[in-house]
Amino acid sequence: MKNGKPKLIVICGPTGIGKTELSLSLAEAFNGSVVSSDSMQIYRYMDIGTAKPDSDELGRVIHYMIDIVDPDEPYDAARFYREGREAIARIHGGDQIPFIVGGTGFYLKALLYGLFDAKPVDPGILASLKKESDAHGIQVLYDRLSECDPEAASKIHVNDAYRVIRALAVFETSGKPMSEFHQAHGFAESPFNILKICLFNDREVLYDRINRRVDQMIEAGLLEEVTSLLKRGYSGDLKSMQSIGYRHMVEYIDGKSTWDETVYTLKRDTRHFAKRQLTWFRKDAEMIWTSPDDIDGVKEMAGRFLDAGY
Repeated sequence: MKNGKPKLIVICGPTGIGKTELSLSLAEAFNGSVVSSDSMQIYRYMDIGTAKPDSDELGRVIHYMIDIVDPDEPYDAARFYREGREAIARIHGGDQIPFIVGGTGFYLKALLYGLFDAKPVDPGILASLKKESDAHGIQVLYDRLSECDPEAASKIHVNDAYRVIRALAVFETSGKPMSEFHQAHGFAESPFNILKICLFNDREVLYDRINRRVDQMIEAGLLEEVTSLLKRGYSGDLKSMQSIGYRHMVEYIDGKSTWDETVYTLKRDTRHFAKRQLTWFRKDAEMIWTSPDDIDGVKEMAGRFLDAGY
């Protein structure tokens, strides 16, 4: 405890860096459980494209916030905050250490520091924006968001209709950009004593890992997984299906790209995504950066943190 705050350890970093194996080794060594802070691993039936831990890995330690909703179920950072905090409380209640593991920076910040207090969105404005998106496409709204809140737009993919509409609704309801609310919040206070570890590698090494990981996902049946989701009735337009990997396979299935084009753009977009993740984590001055291969060094660091009486 530090000033009465319970301890937890964060293991974050870009996609493909090796968070899963390191976090499992730490959780096993220090009597911990894992809380996933990945915005895609919450979905059932989406295993390969989300790089979800396999059954053997899930069996090594208890995991929370994985396979908790169906792909067509609405889910946002507010719900993640509530349910993630409940998971952390259960872990602490069992005299274990929570290991928060993932690469979704906004979900991680929401979990650790809470959400900003913005004026509630006007339901009428929200409905109007959704109607406009259905009629003219999300690109029109994304362009508008880029003009009124370029900072928020830079962190949202153009196909992420939910977040684009939400950010625009906040602006049109309050007259202030969502990014301004984020800055005012500051994410300054947390009820936890936190050790933050971010994994990184040389860019060439990371990009090679990402390229090989995409190949492995394809060999493991990513196309078949997406085909199965579509056969289950999950539309390719769903928020969950517009994520990296899934939207690429949907475009291939719909005949909008060749196989070679699909693989190329999937690798490129995954590399770009990893770059955005690193940019987000670099803004956190408390982050300790280390190689995913330095397992002994990270264990030593975690041990010192957990043994310290403050």
